[in-house]
Amino acid sequence: MKKLAIMLGAVLMTGSLMAQKPSSDDSNYSLEGMINYDNTNGVSWNAPNLRARYFVNDNIAARVTLGMSSSSETMNVYEAGGNGTGTIDMGSMGWSLGLGAEYHLSGTDKLSPFFAAGISFGGMSMTEDWENSDGADYMADMTAAVKSSGSTLGFGIGAGVDYYVFDNIYIGLEMGLGWNSYTDGGGSASITAGGTTTDVTTESSGSMSSLSLGGGNLGFRIGWRF
Repeated sequence: MKKLAIMLGAVLMTGSLMAQKPSSDDSNYSLEGMINYDNTNGVSWNAPNLRARYFVNDNIAARVTLGMSSSSETMNVYEAGGNGTGTIDMGSMGWSLGLGAEYHLSGTDKLSPFFAAGISFGGMSMTEDWENSDGADYMADMTAAVKSSGSTLGFGIGAGVDYYVFDNIYIGLEMGLGWNSYTDGGGSASITAGGTTTDVTTESSGSMSSLSLGGGNLGFRIGWRF
């Protein structure tokens, strides 16, 4: 095991020493994802967020970032002093599309620092299904299907760096200043209680925005140039 670890380390070191930053003459494209680290989940591969780049030349690149997310959760509710139970099923799905450009400085044979700017937009939908619940507590014979939606818009500028650890394989970091807004798209609900069904429509509650400075939640990118 020790010999294998030493051999693997030697291979990695040799690959890093021999790695060189590719030229746009033969490697115009790159594809990358992000690896994140947090104290709760440890290391995780964030594959649903992918970025593709096209290098017009050695200094200028256009990029497209696609993000997808989904979540689901079931909450159980119980009758106070009784044996009744109910459930609240919650789910959400979201997507985002980012368009941007990068300007790469000369750097070194392995290091490619750059400045970047871009715009992003996306959408989100949320659903809740109640069974013997009013959406918060137990309520016998009450059911509902609740839907809502929203949209996002963002602008950002930043700086980053790609470091080539093998030929055409790089890791990178990026930080920047971003403005983001979320617009509530309203929703609807179909609630049944006591044998009567009521349909309710809610209007948009407006939008909210924020300005943030950060580095992608302590994440770094890993990509392939081809």
